[in-house]
Amino acid sequence: MAGLASWLPRRHDEDTVPDGGRLPVLPALRGLLPGGLKRGTVVAVGHWGLLCLAVAAGASAAGAWCAAVGLPQFGVAAAADAGLDPGRLLLIPDPGAGWPQVVASLLDGCELVLLRPPGQPPVQMRSRLAATLRRRGGVLVVAGGWDDAQARLVVVRQEWAGIGAGHGRLRARRVQVAVDGRGAAARSRTRWLWLPGADGSVGTVDQIPVSGQGMRDTG
Repeated sequence: MAGLASWLPRRHDEDTVPDGGRLPVLPALRGLLPGGLKRGTVVAVGHWGLLCLAVAAGASAAGAWCAAVGLPQFGVAAAADAGLDPGRLLLIPDPGAGWPQVVASLLDGCELVLLRPPGQPPVQMRSRLAATLRRRGGVLVVAGGWDDAQARLVVVRQEWAGIGAGHGRLRARRVQVAVDGRGAAARSRTRWLWLPGADGSVGTVDQIPVSGQGMRDTG
C-alpha cells in the first residue's frame, strides 16, 4: 500500500474537474445520466465492456484522474478510442484480496475508479467504500452488480451492422441501454447508442448515421 501511495497523483485546484457535485459524461450518455455522475456514488454497469469505458470517458476527457482495478484484460488503446486520456490513467490489474484498500487508496488521488470486484462484496465492505467515496468526492464505476449503486446501466439489446447474408465485416454495434437506480436515477430510461459506431466513436443513433443494411440482432 505504501508503494501504491507513492504513485498516486496529488489533487490540485487546477486539476479538479469543473462542477464540484458532478463528473461529466459523454454527450451520448447525457440522456441516460442527466447531469453526469454524482460525486460520492457508485454506478454499476451490467458487465465489463465498452459501456464501462464510455461511462468513464467523459470525466477522463475533462481532465479527471482515473484508475482501473481488477481488469487484467483492460486495453489502453480501446480506452483511448472510447475517449479516456491514457496520460491520466492508473492500472492495477490484480489488486489481490486487499482490493477494497487499494480502491480506497486510489480515491485519494483519482476522481473516478473503474472496478471489477471478485464477487458481490458484503454489506460492511460496501459501507466502508461508500463512506470513502462521500469523503473524497469520487465516483466508483463497477463492472457487475452492486446492491447500493446510485445508478445501474445494462445493455438489453444489441445489433451489429455490416454482416450481409453470411458475409461482410462487422462495422458498428447498435445497443439499447437501460438505466435505473435510486433517488434522481429511480426513473428507468432507455436509449439506443452506437457502441461503437463505424468510426469507433460512441454516439446516439441519430448522431452517427450507419446504413441499416446488414443489421443483425444478436440480443
